[in-house]
Amino acid sequence: MQITDIIDQALRSGRTRFAFELLPPLKGDGTAGVFGAIDPLMRFDPAYINVTYHREEVKYVGREGGLLEKHVVRRRPGTVGISAAIMKRYGVEAVPHLICGGQSRYDIEDALIDLDLLGVNNVLALRGDNLRGDRTFAPHPQGLSHASELVTQIAEMNRGHFIDGEVEECHHSQFCIGVAGYPEKHAESPNMETDMKWLKAKVDAGASYIVTQMSFDNRKILSFIERCREYGIGVPVIPGIKPFSTKAQLTLLPQTFHVDLPEELVREVERCDDNRQVREVGVEWAIRQGRELIEAGVPVLHFYTMGKTDNVVKIAEALFR
Repeated sequence: MQITDIIDQALRSGRTRFAFELLPPLKGDGTAGVFGAIDPLMRFDPAYINVTYHREEVKYVGREGGLLEKHVVRRRPGTVGISAAIMKRYGVEAVPHLICGGQSRYDIEDALIDLDLLGVNNVLALRGDNLRGDRTFAPHPQGLSHASELVTQIAEMNRGHFIDGEVEECHHSQFCIGVAGYPEKHAESPNMETDMKWLKAKVDAGASYIVTQMSFDNRKILSFIERCREYGIGVPVIPGIKPFSTKAQLTLLPQTFHVDLPEELVREVERCDDNRQVREVGVEWAIRQGRELIEAGVPVLHFYTMGKTDNVVKIAEALFR
């Protein structure tokens, strides 16, 4: 089932659905860790499960004479495989992420063919992060520079058009394409107006729904949805929620994801004696966020788990049991 069908059903029923995002296993790990994170959440009837994609990293290995040898490694290479495994084990739609970073258009086409053959018909199209250590995004020499270009490639494949035009009569894929939206604007956008222009370009290219970057302020999320409608973006918008979990995130989350933290949340976290208490504050804050957004009629709440789901279980018990 396509994610847009799930969203439509949720809107018709008036029941907000639950969804979450996981990391693929580290290289060398099996499925136990991923399945162990999913199992406690299945009783909340997840609408779908997103699986992130992680680009390559540069590793330097010492050699004789003090020389360093450069290696390119991928620490979490299993996005396609674990997505298919999740669907087979749980019967829940998986939404693998696809990124521009580190991949040629041909690599992307091959991944899409694999997903189509496996029956995985939903994807989230992202540009992806800069290579670690790089100040700016550098596309693959035969790759794509923007998420809108990735959406275009996927939409073209749905229409039966491959990169080199070498296939004429063919099976058409039916990918439902999601994209990211930024209630507090993308870090590289000079202003919100420019960011909305790029978001509309992704929707015009063929995206069917938007998942927001994490935000801890519902006013910003709801304002973003309203701004989308004013800008002529009519596709569904799914809010993304990240449960706060450590004191270090007071600094790390704004640095990494370029989000503002509400002063009330900051004060509550600062009063905590340890991260166990911080985790409790994060659970309560996410529950409050979730209740407000459900009351506002959003079709799905999307939770960023970073691979750990014990706190999300507590949140889901309060919102979806």
